[in-house]
Amino acid sequence: MKGMIFAAGLGTRFKPWTDTKPKALAVVNGKSLLQRAVEYLRQYGIQEIVVNVHHFAEQVEQAVKDADGWGARIHISDERSELLDTGGGMLKAKEWLQTGTFITLNVDILSDANLKDFLVEHQRDNAVITLATTERDSSRKLLFNKYDRLCGWRNNGTGEEKLVLQASEYFEKAYSGIAIFEPQVFNYTKLKGKFSLIDLYLELAHDNKISSYEHSGSKLLDVGKPGSVEQAERMFA
Repeated sequence: MKGMIFAAGLGTRFKPWTDTKPKALAVVNGKSLLQRAVEYLRQYGIQEIVVNVHHFAEQVEQAVKDADGWGARIHISDERSELLDTGGGMLKAKEWLQTGTFITLNVDILSDANLKDFLVEHQRDNAVITLATTERDSSRKLLFNKYDRLCGWRNNGTGEEKLVLQASEYFEKAYSGIAIFEPQVFNYTKLKGKFSLIDLYLELAHDNKISSYEHSGSKLLDVGKPGSVEQAERMFA
């Protein structure tokens, strides 16, 4: 299995750090978020990884070069000319990901979810995409039916809702920013340019099985703001 780490974002919530540096290089207990993401994947035998870059791209490239990829074979997907969001970024990296099952994660998500168990559940469900989810508080929720198939998305803060499959009852789950894909997603999607992975999930969910991997017992932290680094340092050695 290959991996992709989304590291191209502007990190506007992470100012003032991101005024001069990419969020991917923010440090938690002596290791950058990018290093932690790479080592997390390598822990489960994932040795070939794509990292997309945009904001202070040259700093990310230099960090990868200086660390010799932290032991992984890293491909840089260059989005300097246009930031493509997560879905568009994954599509741009198609050349490295289209040969087999792959996993994606956001560089600012720290977790100790068991990726081996995640992959086993993905394969057992025979899903095209499996999304890591938890029962945590979040205004934005993915909606699943009783068969654990993705049906839609809801923003409980604004009331906005997008349904692609009808069900008698919907079960809300919070997306963890980690997902496993089968490569045929590249053939199924008609989306182009800049779009989010949520857009992709909703586009494909009607005709394809997209399921969830529940890992509420695991550690999970969105290092979204500079203050969250202190919390990360308490949670992750």
